[in-house]
Amino acid sequence: MNTKVFSSFTLPSGGVLKNRLVKAAMEENLANKDLLPDKHLFNLYHAWAQGGVGLIITGNVMIDHLAMTGPGGLALEKDSELAPFQKLASIAKQNETQIWMQINHPGRQVFKKLGGKALSASNIALDMGKHSALFAQPKAMSEDEIQDVIQRFTITARRAKEAGFDGVEIHAAHGYLIAQFLSPLTNKRTDQWGGSLENRARLLLDVVKAVRKACGNDFALAIKLNSADFQRGGFDIDDAIKVVSMLEPLSIDMIELSGGSYEAPAMQGQTADQRTLSREAYFLEFAANVAKNTRIPVMTTGGIKRLAVASAVIDSGVELVGMASALAFNPALANSWQKSGELIGTVPVVQWQDKTLSSLANMALVKRQFRLLAANKSVKLNASAIYSLIVTQWHDRKLTRRYRKRFAGEVK
Repeated sequence: MNTKVFSSFTLPSGGVLKNRLVKAAMEENLANKDLLPDKHLFNLYHAWAQGGVGLIITGNVMIDHLAMTGPGGLALEKDSELAPFQKLASIAKQNETQIWMQINHPGRQVFKKLGGKALSASNIALDMGKHSALFAQPKAMSEDEIQDVIQRFTITARRAKEAGFDGVEIHAAHGYLIAQFLSPLTNKRTDQWGGSLENRARLLLDVVKAVRKACGNDFALAIKLNSADFQRGGFDIDDAIKVVSMLEPLSIDMIELSGGSYEAPAMQGQTADQRTLSREAYFLEFAANVAKNTRIPVMTTGGIKRLAVASAVIDSGVELVGMASALAFNPALANSWQKSGELIGTVPVVQWQDKTLSSLANMALVKRQFRLLAANKSVKLNASAIYSLIVTQWHDRKLTRRYRKRFAGEVK
């Protein structure tokens, strides 16, 4: 078996990962009422740190408490209490593990029931068919709002460094705000932020430059980028390669290649343009293509659950292997592979006729495992998709009420 998976890797900024396996970001929805980590996330990240991966990337940490991807999410702003984040970083860094904070703004992908801000490059609403009403109508951002978002990314990154995190990953994929600027489907602007790819990439590049200046060259800085939107006429692999070339001079430590959005959840193996993805390591072909065209280290995620596939990723020229769902069902999968490379991880695949409900059910199965691990309980490998979806929706409704009560004077 290829041993490169368990070899160390030195990042451009100087940090050393003990192996090439990464716990990729998954939104946990386990924050307390003040959008801060507490014992539940401490327990979960302890399990991942002890599980043997070289790097943990957190689930979404929001740069604005009024722009949340979901209830129960974390937010780190200029006035946020730092001690809980310091404790989370300390716990995650056990066992020679690095911890990076994924920082994000959802843009238009804000659930209507949460209230708050629904901003985007243009005022184009999500098209989710009969489920479109779940999301708020977005407002095209003003110049001041764009500058505010750049400043917020910078503040959150700097505070993550102060809390002891080893780096940040800027989320520019999965249809969130920066991806909305990158995609011609959602960016119809005619000013300096729209039109050409160079203009559509301006927000990402300005955020990266500001974060690097604020955090210094010894702090890891990664970008999560779509290999494609998997929607006709959207951001595609040629665009991704060009954007990566724009990032080349900016001291980037890693590009994570993923794909899709709420409208086309390719990160769960589903596309909207009928392209067929691999059954495992969905985006490997795209990532290997990007890796051949850049000096920046590349990571790919998407359904990886076997050591043989992780090894194939490294053999393709991609430097790091991201795993998400498989580490929800078995946080110690990396340790297990060192003992037996034949063990196959669990990645839920719900394929109902309604693709939106299928996507929600897949996420519900994963989040149910998070809640069990956060309570120091055993995972349920054969959990029911329907039951998990019902329980998670009930849980989210409770968290939504809590959020709206906590920020009653600020949300609509």
